[in-house]
Amino acid sequence: MTNTDTKKVLIAVDFEEQSLIALSQGLNFAKAIGAEITLIHVIEDGGILGKNLSDSQYESVRKEVDKQLQEQIKQIAVKQPGLPVTALVARGRVYEKITEVAEMLQTAFIIMGCNGAGGIKRKFIGSNALHVVKGSRCPVITIKGKHHRAGCKNIILPLDLTKETREKVGKAILYARLYDAAVRVVSVIFTKDEFIVNRLTRQLAQVKDYLEKAGVECTAEIIKGIKGEESLAQCIVDYAGKVEGDLLLIMTQQEVDFTDYFIGSSAQEIILRADMPVLSIIPNHGKEPVKKSTRKK
Repeated sequence: MTNTDTKKVLIAVDFEEQSLIALSQGLNFAKAIGAEITLIHVIEDGGILGKNLSDSQYESVRKEVDKQLQEQIKQIAVKQPGLPVTALVARGRVYEKITEVAEMLQTAFIIMGCNGAGGIKRKFIGSNALHVVKGSRCPVITIKGKHHRAGCKNIILPLDLTKETREKVGKAILYARLYDAAVRVVSVIFTKDEFIVNRLTRQLAQVKDYLEKAGVECTAEIIKGIKGEESLAQCIVDYAGKVEGDLLLIMTQQEVDFTDYFIGSSAQEIILRADMPVLSIIPNHGKEPVKKSTRKK
């Protein structure tokens, strides 16, 4: 959370197709919350190509990258006139520099592309996205897939019986009001235990009622997964695709005995599989400065 009135969004750009898609979506998001944007490109010295740059080589690369970033800023000025955009070039590990700069600028959100698994380059980009989600102290929006709405019509909210449920619902209300979107609540169960099923059914009914009383359109559904054949994440991703989701809201978990954040296997799989923006939020880490809704009730 920022300490100033102006919200800031950091968007990672590597000039590949997926990062430019993320940039386009990031512009829409920043405009919706009234934020200013910083574009960041990280030159990874000794990175995936094993290339160690001398200072003079780095300076040459930096100038070329900065030139490309300035060209992006010119294009943004045409698409989104009046949207404040700056750019910077960093040197080091991609995910370390992104999270470091986000803390330095006190950004409200980090936005970056994610290509998921499949091939060395895709795994590398997916790995960077997961590392950023793990290390960031602000919410991260990872964007996979090629085609997205400019706005947000359906927010997917996976729920279980954990204590973070109330906080997840509060976040969903914030974003639903921001975009005037519907919230699609979904729970996946792999058991026939009547006690668990009934408890989850009651909880979903309470959540749906709470959302509707808050003025948010809502549906709630329980999906019965097949143990050993389907993963929790795949069931959620399939459901999100079925209802044409635009934003999938998940929460990362914090390890009690470690300073870094832990991302469960299901959260990782959702981030790498979902062909839609995934918003990862750290539980109980403050509130994002989201602009109040102006829609008429």
